[in-house]
Amino acid sequence: MHDIPVGAWDKPGLGNWDVRALVGHTSRSLTTVSTYLRTKAERVDIATPEEYYLRVTPSALGIDPADVAERGRQAGIALGEDPAAAVDQLVAGVLGDLAAVDDDPVIEVIGGLGIRLHTYLPTRIFELAVHGMDIARALDLAFEPPAAVLAEALDLATRTAMLTGQGQSVLLALTGRCALPPNFSVV
Repeated sequence: MHDIPVGAWDKPGLGNWDVRALVGHTSRSLTTVSTYLRTKAERVDIATPEEYYLRVTPSALGIDPADVAERGRQAGIALGEDPAAAVDQLVAGVLGDLAAVDDDPVIEVIGGLGIRLHTYLPTRIFELAVHGMDIARALDLAFEPPAAVLAEALDLATRTAMLTGQGQSVLLALTGRCALPPNFSVV
């Protein structure tokens, strides 16, 4: 976030988002961890990170995608005058919250669904990796996630492709046998 030029926050980010809203949406990958750690679900409804991406989607939960976009915009506004410093504070806060956890609680995520913390965290790594690259691409900045983060994100993407019946298409594309259709996504 510290590499984002001062005047770039209102430039196009992704879809309907400007860079500030895209960073705001991305920062929700941090704030949701802290928020959900304060919840307790009665049962595990989501057993794997890839199942999260099948069950926690706007269409599966009946959420208007415009509401998701607006949450991103509001989160971007909430980052204030110094968004990079605000994100630094969010990172410190979530790391502190995670350090205080001594087990693997079943937390409640959007939609009232229960998921174990260790199952939820890979989805946050995925979101931070993908949206970090989105931010860099929007501003033509050099950025590559750390190898372990990229490996975790790729692993989750391929497992999600399998769960959604797109595993063969992804494997063929990764091995140069065919191209994926425009706007193809496993999430």
